[in-house]
Amino acid sequence: MKNNSSLKMTLLKGRTFIVLALLIVFFSVASPNFLTTNTLLLLAKHVALYGILAIGMTYVIITGGIDLSVGAVVGLAGMIAGGMIQNGVTIQSLDVTLYFSVPLVVCFTILAGALIGALNGFVITKFNVAPFIATLGTMYIARGMAMLHSSGATYSNIGGNDALGNVGFAFFGTRLLGIPVGALILVVVAIIAAILLNKTTFGWHIFSIGGNEKAAKLSGVKVDKVKILVYIFSGVLAAIVGIITASQLEAAHPATGETWEMNAIAAAVLGGTSMMGGIGTIGGTIVGAFVIGVISDGMVMCGVSEFWQMIIKGLVIVLAVIIDQFQRKMEEKMALQARNESKE
Repeated sequence: MKNNSSLKMTLLKGRTFIVLALLIVFFSVASPNFLTTNTLLLLAKHVALYGILAIGMTYVIITGGIDLSVGAVVGLAGMIAGGMIQNGVTIQSLDVTLYFSVPLVVCFTILAGALIGALNGFVITKFNVAPFIATLGTMYIARGMAMLHSSGATYSNIGGNDALGNVGFAFFGTRLLGIPVGALILVVVAIIAAILLNKTTFGWHIFSIGGNEKAAKLSGVKVDKVKILVYIFSGVLAAIVGIITASQLEAAHPATGETWEMNAIAAAVLGGTSMMGGIGTIGGTIVGAFVIGVISDGMVMCGVSEFWQMIIKGLVIVLAVIIDQFQRKMEEKMALQARNESKE
């Protein structure tokens, strides 16, 4: 009985790797071109976007929250970067238009993402608004701001101009040593996020808040400050994804990033992050992002309708949460059995 329980727990903990392996085998059979170099490079680009978003979402979910605004922040970030490169920033009182170098454009764009994240954290902590409601509101605010930025139009000339000193934005959509720059950024972000989460006091505070917020407060954790920083981190990563996406597309559209928050949530939950809070790993989230990327790209190559893709992704999220609940109950049951055996 004990061996069976241990085997079930091992399979549950490794479920994401098992699912990923099965999906790769399935799509490689269903579509002979799935494992070609071009397809794998395209997959890497998509996984990078989902993965970076999902890392921020992982931090948020571990604290017991949710961030529905990240997809809209992706669109807004692209519009801010694209608008600054194409049209510059006009100061009407001085009748002058300023153009900034790409590094400054990136900094301003990331700052915008951080401000939206800070707004999320402030509303949630200072006004005691549920994360779902707070981030749903900022999702609409960010999407509306993206639309207003260009009256709903696309910025299609974001290559910059040598004379204006704002060229180089296309770099984020290119390859370095044959690898998409977005994928390299994902690696860097994942390493930093994993170190912060597992090797620092800040990471311990994140887990403690998700595990038991009241106990965390009593132990001296500055809960509000940690939560605000977590939402800022999520907003910053969403802005980075917006920059990468606009660079890859060589254009910025206000609708970019729609429903991407669902991909981020799905990747995090598939990777073992508990929607109840207190549990999650960056490595698991990356594997979850690969699962979402393989499902998305594989279904496109097999000619599956976009509508069916949405249904399947929704089912994946629900199933992942159900399995997570089952795993938690099994862990509690095994822990109880272990305590009873130790007493005997």
